[in-house]
Amino acid sequence: MAVTAALIKELRERTGAGMVDCKKVLVEADGNIEKAIELLREKGLAAASKKAGRIAAEGLAYTHIDNEKGIGVIVEVNSETDFVAKNSEFVTFVENVAEQVVNSNAKDMDEFMKEQWIKDNSLTVEEALSERVSVIGEKLTIRRFDKFVKSENGVLISYVHAGGKVAVMLELISNVSNDELLEAGRNICMQIAAMNPKFVNREEVSPEFIAKEREILTQQALSEGKPANIVEKMIEGRLNKGLKEYCLLDQEYVKDGDMNIKQYVASVGKSIGTDITVKRFVRFETGEGIEKKEENFADEVNKAIQG
Repeated sequence: MAVTAALIKELRERTGAGMVDCKKVLVEADGNIEKAIELLREKGLAAASKKAGRIAAEGLAYTHIDNEKGIGVIVEVNSETDFVAKNSEFVTFVENVAEQVVNSNAKDMDEFMKEQWIKDNSLTVEEALSERVSVIGEKLTIRRFDKFVKSENGVLISYVHAGGKVAVMLELISNVSNDELLEAGRNICMQIAAMNPKFVNREEVSPEFIAKEREILTQQALSEGKPANIVEKMIEGRLNKGLKEYCLLDQEYVKDGDMNIKQYVASVGKSIGTDITVKRFVRFETGEGIEKKEENFADEVNKAIQG
């Protein structure tokens, strides 16, 4: 029986194995898809499909700056357990994903997963991921990425906290790039990692965000039984306080409570003799927004005993 592209696609969808492996076993099985599935299972290459429903909320947030190309990338790749996140094979895969992003033209994750894998052009990124699942033995997910192409006079700085729990990519604009600026950039990255701002400054905050915050604060005030005539003043005060927390430049500098980040940036600029602008930043926290599955330990033991 002829091994067609449609047959390879069906086998891949049913097993989660890589395209190359699917083709090989179909040839070996003379096009018999059920026999091919058995062969994949015997070879341990169909493991990915069994793990597809599991929750991968651990893993690594990682950054890479290619100074020659003027590109900085930040990625998050998830695993099921923290143990695997520390595995050298997993770490190498995450580094390769970051390299892939540096050289990628993909605008979204769907495009990215269909690209040729930089380490093996016979595979797509999706197929390379599937192969890693088979080798490592856990569900893995390339969750997200972002890419900074350096602006004119831009300086890219990154920071990874706690071995990959939080990663930050930052771009400053400065006519001077020296050790003092890089140190300041690292301090700002640490601020972002610790305080999790949403915006650089208030100019970035959309009217829709403000409207939503007003709505939430109004409901909070009314639920507290506050008189209607003072609710508006309360909302303004609370909104202003919230924006100081949401906007990086308004935040109190964690290493010096006598100034905010805007004042800190200005002080560094004065010291090195040029204006400094915080252009943009991205912060990834591993597993944020993913609901982790919690199981009773006794139940886990019982499941293991039962097979």
